[in-house]
Amino acid sequence: MSGLVRLVSRGEHFHIPECFLFILKIFCIYPSYRMSEGDSVGDSVHGKPSVVYRFFSRLGQIYQSWLDKSTPYTAVRWVVTLGLSFVYMIRVYLLQGWYIVTYALGIYHLNLFIAFLSPKVDPSLMEDSDDGPSLPTKQNEEFRPFIRRLPEFKFWHAATKGILVAMICTFFEAFNVPVFWPILVMYFIMLFCITMKRQIKHMIKYRYIPFTHGKRRYKGKEDVGKTFAS
Repeated sequence: MSGLVRLVSRGEHFHIPECFLFILKIFCIYPSYRMSEGDSVGDSVHGKPSVVYRFFSRLGQIYQSWLDKSTPYTAVRWVVTLGLSFVYMIRVYLLQGWYIVTYALGIYHLNLFIAFLSPKVDPSLMEDSDDGPSLPTKQNEEFRPFIRRLPEFKFWHAATKGILVAMICTFFEAFNVPVFWPILVMYFIMLFCITMKRQIKHMIKYRYIPFTHGKRRYKGKEDVGKTFAS
C-alpha cells in the first residue's frame, strides 16, 4: 500500500488521466498522511468536548434538576399538565384541524394509562411459579405495595411530553391530514371501552386494585403517650 502511495504521488509507471490521478491521491495519500501523523490531531479535536456538546449537556443537567425538584409536587404537576391539555384542545378547536394528531395523542395517553394501572409483574405469569412475591389477595396477608409497570412520575413526564409534541405539530401544515373527525372520536371511544373492559377483567380475575391502600399504621411511643394522657 505504501509503495502504491509513493508511485501515485510521483505518477511513475502509470499512464492514467490526471483527474484519475488526483482522485487516487485523495483516497490514498491523504488517509496515509493522517495515519502517519498519529492520533495527536484526533486527540486535539476529540479530546475536548465541542461547544455544542457542552451546551446541550448543560441544558440536560438543568432540565433534570427541574424534574428532580418537581418530584414531590404531584398535584401541581398534574394541574400544569391538565392546563396544557386544555390549551391544546382550545387550539385544535380554533384551528379546526390536526385531528389525526389529536387521535394519536389520545392513543398514546391511553397506552400510558393502561401501563399505569398494570402491575409490574403480570400475575398470570406468576400463577404457576413461586419465584418472587405475588399480590396479596386476603386482608390478613402481608402488606405489599402495588408496584406499577409505569410509575406515576414517568407517566406524568411522558404524558406532558406527548402534549408538547402534539402542540408543536399543530404549527406545521404537513401534519394536518384531512380526516372525518367523528369517525376518529367513535373509534377512540370504542377502543377505550374495550381496553378498559379487558383491564378491569384482569383486575377482577387476579383480585388486585392498582392503588396502595389498607396499610396498617403502628403508633410510636409519642402517640401512645398522647393516647394515655388524653
